[in-house]
Amino acid sequence: MGFKMVIVPPNTQPDWPQKIRAAVPDCEVQMFDSAEAALDAIVDADAAYGNIGPELLRRARHLRWIQAPAAAPPAGYYYKELIESDVVVTNQREIYNDHIGAHIMAFILAFARGLHGYIPHQLQRQWRPNGVEPGIHLPEATALIIGVGGIGGEAARLCAAFGMTVLGVDARRTEAPPSVKELRRPPDLHALLPQADFVVMTVPHTPETRGMMAARELRLMKKTAFLINIGRGACVVLDDLVAALRAGEIAGAGLDVYEIEPLPPDHPLWTMPGVLLTPHVAGVGPYLQERRTELLLENCQRFNAGRPLHNVVDKAHWF
Repeated sequence: MGFKMVIVPPNTQPDWPQKIRAAVPDCEVQMFDSAEAALDAIVDADAAYGNIGPELLRRARHLRWIQAPAAAPPAGYYYKELIESDVVVTNQREIYNDHIGAHIMAFILAFARGLHGYIPHQLQRQWRPNGVEPGIHLPEATALIIGVGGIGGEAARLCAAFGMTVLGVDARRTEAPPSVKELRRPPDLHALLPQADFVVMTVPHTPETRGMMAARELRLMKKTAFLINIGRGACVVLDDLVAALRAGEIAGAGLDVYEIEPLPPDHPLWTMPGVLLTPHVAGVGPYLQERRTELLLENCQRFNAGRPLHNVVDKAHWF
């Protein structure tokens, strides 16, 4: 049958046109270095990849499918005209599960073994074997995973492998994976927060999740508990987190994403005790481009054959 696809940045690969044509021989593929360069080509395109903004969408007369360039694109990707259109959007969820799952466990193990206390001693060249509070014994600990999708499910599996009890909160999943003892809906979050030694946030930025971890939620956590956020920065109110840490309402935090990125050099989180920070790198790891390519090619074949696409997005909820 064949179709026309337009590819614009980001996260593109130069060999995609060749590979798409090999997978779908009748497909016409045009790749551009910018969205502006694709204004004419998008007019009769059936499919597109990348950041397809309002101007491109307005010019597109036949567009039926957009492959988003990330698992959870930045706020603004799902604008009013796109949400209200008939265009199907798919995203790149699932390709980061193992990398981000390992990053989550790195935070959990670091806090459990007191590395957040020993690292400052190392920087000060201090030998203080008794200078850190006893760690958390993982077989007696509970992890609350907020967002039990691919990433959250992998984090749950790893936590359970270390003997932890795993609770989950998810807006869409109806059945708990084997590693999750109990799966609840978002309205039950406040009832679960006091039970957790580690609160792990893997949710995307959506209208519902923005600011979902704020002063009230932090006060519900154990004073000995740790917050870990590797989902999206907008889901945690940083001013409230700083206040909770200063007040001793929680024991610490491990963050890979932030309300403001990059985190300003003068932000108090840089030097607060009990805080471990990484610069939005949890998803970094090998094989990502291969996985992006595999997903794109599979969806191109499905689109051409009229079969259901992988990772269809609920546009109104951005995920």
